[in-house]
Amino acid sequence: MDHATTGRIERRLPIIVVVRLAPVASAPADGERTFTDNISPHGARIFSKHAWQPGDVVCVTPLHAPAAFGKVVYCHKLSDDRFGVGVKFPDRPVPWPTLEKYGDLLG
Repeated sequence: MDHATTGRIERRLPIIVVVRLAPVASAPADGERTFTDNISPHGARIFSKHAWQPGDVVCVTPLHAPAAFGKVVYCHKLSDDRFGVGVKFPDRPVPWPTLEKYGDLLG
């Protein structure tokens, strides 16, 4: 992978995970229920009905895992009135339950 063009230091896997996406300033239950497009321990692309700004701090809560706090890196408008939101988890890796099965593919 060419890290210079993507800015990523690890591979992401195209795995759908149901999550709740909320601004960190609000209660996680106030967020929107949505899903990921791809995930890695330190990042994810998440679909949203709302536009987010780079630098926004968000709370991402997977269905069967603890909440993780991350920063919005990008937000691209998609053709179906949704947004693709790139989120980076800089503080610690996210223990996505699904990644346990496919962890060797990230190496």
